[in-house]
Amino acid sequence: MTQAEWFLFVGVGLFVLGTVRMLLTVDDVRRIVALNIASAGVLVVLIALATVLNPEEPDAVLHALVLTGIVITVSITGLALVLVRRIERAEKHASNSGGAEDA
Repeated sequence: MTQAEWFLFVGVGLFVLGTVRMLLTVDDVRRIVALNIASAGVLVVLIALATVLNPEEPDAVLHALVLTGIVITVSITGLALVLVRRIERAEKHASNSGGAEDA
């Protein structure tokens, strides 16, 4: 087994573990973390594919896609965490006010 094949298996494993955890958990923050683990698995698979296709000269386009994916993952994670925080704050406010809507 070559190093690239090992990274392929690790990437697929990360994707499967993240996806299963995301589907089985109820907490929103844990779902976001599980989604990040799954996306890290996809990025590892892309890097491994860049090496498998041509070991002497890896594909630069796949490396650029991975870098772009990292930036997008970080920004979407930040946005998702802010949205979860707002949702939890609104639910807490609604439960403290007894379910009555403020007019």
